[in-house]
Amino acid sequence: DRVGEITILALVFGLIGAKIFDTFENWNSFVQDPSTIFSVSGLTFYGGLIFASLAIWWYARRHKIGFWHLNDAAAPSLMLAYAVGRIGCQVSGDGDWGIPNHNPKPFSWLPDWMWAYNYPHNVNEVDSPIPGCVGKYCSQLQEAAYPTPFYETLICLVLFGILWALRKRLKVPGTLFAIYLMLNGIERFFIEKIRVNTRINLFGFQPTQAEVISTLLFLSGLILFIYLNRKAKPTILPSPK
Repeated sequence: DRVGEITILALVFGLIGAKIFDTFENWNSFVQDPSTIFSVSGLTFYGGLIFASLAIWWYARRHKIGFWHLNDAAAPSLMLAYAVGRIGCQVSGDGDWGIPNHNPKPFSWLPDWMWAYNYPHNVNEVDSPIPGCVGKYCSQLQEAAYPTPFYETLICLVLFGILWALRKRLKVPGTLFAIYLMLNGIERFFIEKIRVNTRINLFGFQPTQAEVISTLLFLSGLILFIYLNRKAKPTILPSPK
């Protein structure tokens, strides 16, 4: 009965969180043009995930709904939604591409764009003008880059299949969501190695914002998985003498 309310709540707070995280990730651009805070472009997935999760937690607690059951039900859909969303990133060329790829193509039958792509007519309108193109969206990358959104779509479709297969096998509420957090964290952490992103200074290291959050997500999922399974184990009382 409350699916509509939960969906709207997650959507609204997810968009707010995605925009806030993107603003902090691209702070210099925001300072130059504060009006970008109202733009629908530039959204960070992890910001949306965190804010939406907090909103759903508050809603579930207020209405006495099983929070972990709710998260388990959403886990496969979250992975699938991420995979589908990355298709949009690949097609539009919104800046989520990888670093330049100068490596030779490993398989001759592989289409060039699956290995290195210059994102012609990208919505960010960055890099080199396309000869003969007039008007908006007439730019392409000078150096073909790893099509990381495409890779993430493939990986997350596989991870969705894993979560879908596990959904009826796990008996402890919350463990499917914990596995989702771990899988999402692993996927994003390693894709960041070939992805263009802003780096931050953190205790002498220079990780990307996504690397930090993905690491925290993995650790949170691992701790949650262990905690929930230990909590679910029946307590063995000593036998009466």
